[in-house]
Amino acid sequence: MAEVKLVGVWKKFGDFAAVKDMNLEVKDGEFMILLGPSGCGKTTTLRMISGLEEPTLGKIYIGEKLVADPENGVFIPPKDRDIAMVFQSYALYPHMTVYDNIAFPLKLRKLPKQEINQRVKEVAELLGLTELLKRKPRELSGGQRQRVALGRAIVRKPRVFLMDEPLSNLDAKLRVRMRAELKKLQKQLGVTTIYVTHDQVEAMTMGDRIAVISHGILQQVGTPEEVYDNPKNTFVAGFIGSPPMNFMDATITEEGFADFGEFRLKLLPDQIGVLRNEGLIGKEVVFGIRPEDIYDAMFAQVKVPGENMTRAVVDIIENLGSEKIVHLRVGNMTFLGAFRSESKVQEGHEIDVVFDMNKAHIFDKTSGKAVF
Repeated sequence: MAEVKLVGVWKKFGDFAAVKDMNLEVKDGEFMILLGPSGCGKTTTLRMISGLEEPTLGKIYIGEKLVADPENGVFIPPKDRDIAMVFQSYALYPHMTVYDNIAFPLKLRKLPKQEINQRVKEVAELLGLTELLKRKPRELSGGQRQRVALGRAIVRKPRVFLMDEPLSNLDAKLRVRMRAELKKLQKQLGVTTIYVTHDQVEAMTMGDRIAVISHGILQQVGTPEEVYDNPKNTFVAGFIGSPPMNFMDATITEEGFADFGEFRLKLLPDQIGVLRNEGLIGKEVVFGIRPEDIYDAMFAQVKVPGENMTRAVVDIIENLGSEKIVHLRVGNMTFLGAFRSESKVQEGHEIDVVFDMNKAHIFDKTSGKAVF
């Protein structure tokens, strides 16, 4: 096992910087998720760790070993980094059996036949592939092929696993099951794992920590709870969470209200204190609140009319069974609420909605950085 450390890492393709000054430390045995939209630099970062791309600047360490430092001419090739990669495409050899696909990296190392046999059988048992060892890839389902690809990586007993969207080719139901299997497997093996995905649900359910990336820049690193409850900026707040956080322009009044023009919400005393210290009284800010922190007043615990309540029109209801995603409108302002399934709201009707002000976020209007 090994820590992975990136220090001031850049990757440029001509004038375009795909990764900018990346500083990231992955702990020994940790399941780290690199999360961000397509083209944000997460796969490029993974490829630099693997040795498939050389950084333009900066240092990369795997354990104590410096594997890349272009300024000092250091570049260790992938085969000498003791890593194993699992890709989006399974990349199995179609003419080989499951057994031979898993055994292939061990045969390349010219390990004794008996040791190869033992390790393949151990991995097959771990992944539930024992009955499939004589089959060819074309005789397998998508989930089975994915497990064979994992088996080929695991059998090598690497120090680090690198995974690039390995579940994206699976159907939704199988993806949910494989997420749980993969997390359980990683805990059993205890191998440092870096996993790339653009799916924030995958990130939240699998990772020990999440590194959120946008436009090649690391935005925030933290546990799923930290990035969800305390996003550092509007990008992280809007990217994490489904449905995404509501953002509304507001002015902070001297009396301690967030004034949206159409209605006002009273901020809590400690929130007002922070805003006063930041010199934001009388200024425009971005008010953020998650849909699940807006309630149908019929089910709200704390209702203070004129302070944390407003009347809204119900435009659209998305019934998900366990909850209702409700599109709400006050004047020209629109926002989402995630209501309990028991809510009796109807489209076109007016209802009272309650905001949980303990869960409110304020962001700087110019920089997008979180004030709280």
